[in-house]
Amino acid sequence: MADEQFPAAQAALKEYQSLEEQMASPEVVTDPSAMRKLGRRHAELGSIVTAYKAYLAVKNDLEAAREMASEDPDFAAEAKRLESELPDAEEKLRTALIPRDPDDARDTIMEIKAGTGGEEAALFAGDLLRMYTRYAEKRGWTVSVQSENTTELGGVKDVQVAIRAKGTPAPEDGVWASLKYEGGVHRVQRVPVTESQGRIQTSAAGVIVFPEADDDNDEIDIDPKDLKIDIFMSSGPGGQSVNTTYSAVRMTHIPTGIVVSMQDEKSQIQNRAAALRVLKSRLLAMKHEQEAAEAADMRHSQVRSLDRSERIRTYNFPENRIVDHRTNYKAYNLDAVLDGDLQAVIDSDIQADEADRLAHQQ
Repeated sequence: MADEQFPAAQAALKEYQSLEEQMASPEVVTDPSAMRKLGRRHAELGSIVTAYKAYLAVKNDLEAAREMASEDPDFAAEAKRLESELPDAEEKLRTALIPRDPDDARDTIMEIKAGTGGEEAALFAGDLLRMYTRYAEKRGWTVSVQSENTTELGGVKDVQVAIRAKGTPAPEDGVWASLKYEGGVHRVQRVPVTESQGRIQTSAAGVIVFPEADDDNDEIDIDPKDLKIDIFMSSGPGGQSVNTTYSAVRMTHIPTGIVVSMQDEKSQIQNRAAALRVLKSRLLAMKHEQEAAEAADMRHSQVRSLDRSERIRTYNFPENRIVDHRTNYKAYNLDAVLDGDLQAVIDSDIQADEADRLAHQQ
């Protein structure tokens, strides 16, 4: 039975059922691109449909119990119980209907760059890479290094990775849904391995994240004439050549000045394809940022510089303390966080974002 109180939920249910019919058609089953797009929208609507069906079940059972209450006292007690459950079901449905980030179910491209602090900053950037890699493993995601520039001491000057979920996750379980809050400057306070006097120093690393565009993303159209492509040898730590073929690719998008370098694939053709995918992802993120800015809804700013003052999070080793400066989250389990136990920190950002969206919805 439909409910006129929630027309948006009715529309979502109708679309959800239509998507299921389309996904079962032979044309879509044999078209991975179409299946991916429909599957993403199907997963996006899933939480709304689940909440709507739960709400309707309570509402309809309540109406039936009220009708029978005059004949059977047991139904009167059941009606009273269902009356107490209805507000909670309504609230869950209202929350599910709040518009969420349309990219939440997407995979993510992450860049980590050493900032102020020299070799110590590069070592910390390497720590962040390991932290995100272990967090991804705990979530069942895959991490693919696309380009990396390391130091002789094992630090990371800059690295780019693709973090991807398996299958088509629900939006709340998508990679972007969690990692979009990681963009910004991360500050570390500790005694560097290069410090002989045992003094605590502060350095920083910058993290940039953006949702990964599909290969066939029709939102982004790139004119080949707008691309400048350079081919060079792949390099390892300290600039040492790691192969003897010119397989690495540097792709420059002339209108925006965006530069993407890719060297970790096995061939030039693969590196070109990977670089183009990352370029599309950056252009997609830029497009969404412009749209959000025009709507005065820029809640989560990306890193603008790698200056230590523009920090979103501090990692204090002497006190084993981590602080998220946007939500005032604080915990004394830094060792566990760096080993991938990052969910509680991310949850603080998710909860703050949900509270913000609720406030704007009312």
